[in-house]
Formats: sequence, structure tokens, C-alpha cells
Amino acid sequence: MSDRSHLLQEAIKNLTGLTDTDLSAGLPYWKKRKITKGDFFNKQSVVCQDLGIVAQGIFRVYYYDETTNEEKNIFFFSENQFIVSFRSFIFQFPCKYYIEALEDAEILYIPYQDLQQLYDQSKEWQKFGRLLAEHFFNQSQGRTEDLLFLSHEARYLNLVKTHSNILERVQAYHIASFLGIKNPSLSRIRKRLQEKTR
Repeated sequence: MSDRSHLLQEAIKNLTGLTDTDLSAGLPYWKKRKITKGDFFNKQSVVCQDLGIVAQGIFRVYYYDETTNEEKNIFFFSENQFIVSFRSFIFQFPCKYYIEALEDAEILYIPYQDLQQLYDQSKEWQKFGRLLAEHFFNQSQGRTEDLLFLSHEARYLNLVKTHSNILERVQAYHIASFLGIKNPSLSRIRKRLQEKTR
């Protein structure tokens, strides 16, 4: 099994039941790309043209607020996760966010037009598209509900669960921004959790 095929299979195995034949039919549409730390998968005000899968590295999704000159982190993507600005990709209008590599990274990606062609050729890949939409809807609503209903500490624990080694890979101020707090508050959360495990 090629690296591309293995990565594709790993990323979608919990999402849909594509057979080896379906995967083989779709594989030629997927390409590899390396993204250097500090470079972008997509930029704010640019249409997101690709759906990606993270093979290596971690990315942050953030919004730049020109009125306050602040960057506000919204999501993180790491290995074996889909990476995309989904609304921009589906509707082909400018993205509201930046998606930046926080490490040297590699992705497997499929351009929008190629994915549409794959949908036209295969009912199973159409099913993949539906399940992918459900996945991103769940992710988006989950993030909204976290912000509405969970404490900062609970949000922190959810982040660690989703990205198991994020603390070693991402600077604290990025994590604090994602949680909607400042660095001192993040330090207090970490201290409390350490004390609980003693």
C-alpha cells in the first residue's frame, strides 16, 4: 500500500466505509504538498480550493481582526485530520480565516473541481461527501457549544483530548487564544490540573 493510500485510508476509516476499490478509484485525485512552518494552507479573503488531510504537522485556524490588530485562534488541525475552510470550499467564496502551519508540515489534498468529478463518478464518494459535511457540522457546532457551555478548564481538557501532544508542539499563547483567555489564566488551569493528579 502506498503512503498516499495508507494515509487516505487512515483518515476516512472512521468516517465512511469506502472499499479498497473505491479508494483506488479516488487515489489519483489526491496529491501531496509540503507546507513550511509559518506558511499557509489558505488565507483570509481567499477562496479555499482544496480539501486536505494532515499527514504531518499541526495547523492553527485564526481570524485576524483589523480593528483590534488581534489574531483569534478558532481551531487546530493535526495528523490524520481533515483540513479545510469548509464553507469557503463548499460554496467557493472567500475564506474568513487564515490556516497556518505551526510546524513544517505535509498534507494530502484534493482540489475542489477534482472532488466534484469524483462525486459524479461514484455514489460511495458522494456518501463520503455527505459524511464529511456532517463531520464538519458536528465540529463547528461542538466548538460553538464549548464556548457557550463549558468552563475554560473543560475547553482545555477537550483540546488536549483532540490533539494529544499539543502542549509540546504549540506555544502557550496560541492555546490561550483558542480558549479565549490570557496566558496567566492558562497557567492557573495547568497548575490546578497538575495538583489534581498528585
